[in-house]
Amino acid sequence: MTKPSLPQGTRDFGPDVVRKRNYILNIIKNVFELYGFQPLETPAMENLDTLMGKYGEEGDKLIFKILNNGLDNKEKENQTREDFEKILQGKNVKGITERALKYDLTIPFARYVAMNYNNLTFPFKRYQIQPVWRADRPQKGRYREFYQCDADVVGSNSLLNEVELANIYADVFSRLKINTGLKINHRKILTALAGQCGGAEKMNDIAIAIDKLDKIGLEKVKEELKQRNLTTSQVGIIEKYLSISGSNEEKLNLLNSLLGNSENGKKGIDDLKYLLTTCRSPLTIDLTLARGLDYYTGIIFEAMPPSSVKIGSIGGGGRYDDLTGLFGVPNIPGVGISFGVDRIYDVMEELNIFPADVNVSTQLLFFNLGEKESRNSFELMQQLRQKGIRCELYHESVKFDKQFKYAEKKNIPFVAIIGEKELKENTCNIKNLATGQQQTISQAELLNYNF
Repeated sequence: MTKPSLPQGTRDFGPDVVRKRNYILNIIKNVFELYGFQPLETPAMENLDTLMGKYGEEGDKLIFKILNNGLDNKEKENQTREDFEKILQGKNVKGITERALKYDLTIPFARYVAMNYNNLTFPFKRYQIQPVWRADRPQKGRYREFYQCDADVVGSNSLLNEVELANIYADVFSRLKINTGLKINHRKILTALAGQCGGAEKMNDIAIAIDKLDKIGLEKVKEELKQRNLTTSQVGIIEKYLSISGSNEEKLNLLNSLLGNSENGKKGIDDLKYLLTTCRSPLTIDLTLARGLDYYTGIIFEAMPPSSVKIGSIGGGGRYDDLTGLFGVPNIPGVGISFGVDRIYDVMEELNIFPADVNVSTQLLFFNLGEKESRNSFELMQQLRQKGIRCELYHESVKFDKQFKYAEKKNIPFVAIIGEKELKENTCNIKNLATGQQQTISQAELLNYNF
């Protein structure tokens, strides 16, 4: 018999992990709703043409395509072989695949807005917490199936939305007790840079290369830019741009000298100034931040973990002024952010900052001491559940030692013991397993006990 296994880049989550993940998700969800965002869900798969061409050349390579049904039909076998040959040549063939697992939550959201445009109230503020899939190489903090938590506002050009989203980052990470750094940049600054390096058509080539700076270093970024047909002079301009450093104010002044004469450069600099002076949370301009997705057009964000944790970004996003135009509904501006739940979990585990009681599920375990005793315990247990106390009755009458071990393994903090004597006297013994303290109280007192 073959030993069972998981697809590479996926994971099972046991009860302890799920509780910790839910702790993170609940905090994010609660903050989203505090800021007026509404929940939304979209299907796990989308039509292939909904996704392809929306993430740039790098992203398109990572989309998981789904084979059509019925490919085992013998009458179609020859055609299927021919179609597979076309796929190997990089072509999309509808006879083989017409659907794909969603790569992120933003493009499906744009598709939803386009399809439901006449029924939505704008600005439309939605949050979405669902899994996405990417055919990436698995490594620490990078998985092929992972959850995203997005918040987006569409139908508004106001930079107050960027301020709100930056504050959401600050609020969430403060509640999670993660000391993050929130980086910002502006895609129009990159557009202005491209304008000095051969024109706007160079924008994506430059953005994709710059986005790799932390991973491959400056020299390899320069090599890649040359491979993308930028001249030595143009690469020199980009190197000068990447050398800008100092405080936020100093960076803006140097940017103004380099790119302030262009309309795009001035717009980008002005937007960054507004965000820095209006937002209450600390922000850092990072000119290497490019977020290599084609749809970003304005301010972009990236949330980084503490420097002691060697992992990539734990959140990111930005403005996309015409994303729904891809689906035939133009001129709907939007801006959104995303939380990387899996990486946030890894960061909190490494820093050991989950609350001590995060894995407490059952608060009280009733020992089973026999049929009459357990029947009494069951009645009490149901009354406690009505009061919101999470409790359970051990499933059979066995030695105390076995029932104590069960409580300890499940991290249950209290046990209730009702034997023959307690049954007659209408009392019970409550024991705190953390302190070892035990007391006898009436069953009426049990119903109001502070667990």
